[in-house]
Amino acid sequence: MEAEGNELRFLATDLQVALRSRCEASVARAGRLTLPAKKLFEIIRVLPETDVRIEQDKSGVKLAADHFDSRMQTMPAEDFPSLPRATGEGGLVLPSGLLGQMIARTQFATTSDDTRYYLNGVLLVVSAGQFSLVATDGHRLSLVQAPLPGDGPPEDIRVILPKKTVTELGRLLIESDGDVRYERQENHLFFTIGDRVLISRMIDAQFPAFERVVPKGNDKVVEFERERLTSALKRVALLSPERSRAVKFSIEEGKVEVSSSSPELGEATETIPAEEYKGNPVQIGFNGQYVLQFLDVATTDKVALELKDEVSQAVMKPIGQEGFDY
Repeated sequence: MEAEGNELRFLATDLQVALRSRCEASVARAGRLTLPAKKLFEIIRVLPETDVRIEQDKSGVKLAADHFDSRMQTMPAEDFPSLPRATGEGGLVLPSGLLGQMIARTQFATTSDDTRYYLNGVLLVVSAGQFSLVATDGHRLSLVQAPLPGDGPPEDIRVILPKKTVTELGRLLIESDGDVRYERQENHLFFTIGDRVLISRMIDAQFPAFERVVPKGNDKVVEFERERLTSALKRVALLSPERSRAVKFSIEEGKVEVSSSSPELGEATETIPAEEYKGNPVQIGFNGQYVLQFLDVATTDKVALELKDEVSQAVMKPIGQEGFDY
């Protein structure tokens, strides 16, 4: 914490992600100090709506408000890690509301496998007129593309944002209604949102060529009421195998039968109308949990399932989505 002039500046980091912030303050004596962040937050959170006084002396840091007094241990501010600062020059401006929606629709598809660390994040791709977020764990892939307002970057951007960075950025965007300024310096990424700057190390790795994975020739299309499909899947998935979470879609003219079967648990079936489908019968299996995660973030009334045959990748899309392609 740095107090100077009429403001208090904060910096916190776990060496992968850092956050700078500020607030107005009445500063009687300028200075720098460090405090344990979690305990400081817990104290501030339970205080009444009042002024908080922070004062450092030889024996520690005094934190007081109204009739409350406390003393906290501190470390030398000089020992706190130094971090680069955003220059505020160049970079790229992205709409915060749109970016927040795109993060919500991709971050669940990242992997938790540390051996494939290059999938342990979300790929940001920016080119003239468009920006995209992509996430995959090797089994499913989530892709959002949106038009880029204003002038694009002088050269294309392609960086992997760590999972924790994406999570913290999503939280900050919920509280913001302005724009986000993106900037890169060597191996650090900066996202400026109002008075806050999120600083992140980037993942130095090659993300898979996702463009080659998304199928283009899927000629069979089934439309579902999103809430109807969600309810059916939740019921049927209760008796799916614990390991694979497998559910089967048996698609024929006018209807889709969703089923699961497990030697240990039993079996379940539910039929959903699909009046628009007029093609040949086809059966295809999915991890039911993956489908439910997509349905949870696809906010439209209807969704489409596009497929080619039993063994090729299928695509699910929200129908009538405005502002971006998902």
